[in-house]
Amino acid sequence: MKNMQKGFTLIELMIVVAIIGILAAVAIPSYQDYTKKAKFSEVLSISDSYKQAVALCHADLGTFTGCDAGTQGIPAAPAATTGLAAGGTISAGVITFTGTTAAGGYTSVLSPTLNAAGSAITWAQTGTCLSVKYCR
Repeated sequence: MKNMQKGFTLIELMIVVAIIGILAAVAIPSYQDYTKKAKFSEVLSISDSYKQAVALCHADLGTFTGCDAGTQGIPAAPAATTGLAAGGTISAGVITFTGTTAAGGYTSVLSPTLNAAGSAITWAQTGTCLSVKYCR
């Protein structure tokens, strides 16, 4: 009677470990970037909520001058959160917020301008978040 061995050889196990190592080397940095981007989305969400207040301020004053945080119906700058660092500003309609270190530390700047007819506000997105594609 012949004795049959069951199981995997050492080389087969080493190949599986190598494949798992390669997948982990690719997945971990992607996941870390994904979590930073998700935390930075809080910065974008909060800054978007200030757009309407700035638009209403402009409708009342006829200019962006004077559309600052805590005045003309624009809420005061928000407190720091897990994604939003303290020190955000809304000045003359320009909304500037920075993410925490956990969110990458990038800055989002939304600047309002009126179209040629003066009937609609367009928002220009600038800041360091553009270079890493965390904002549009």
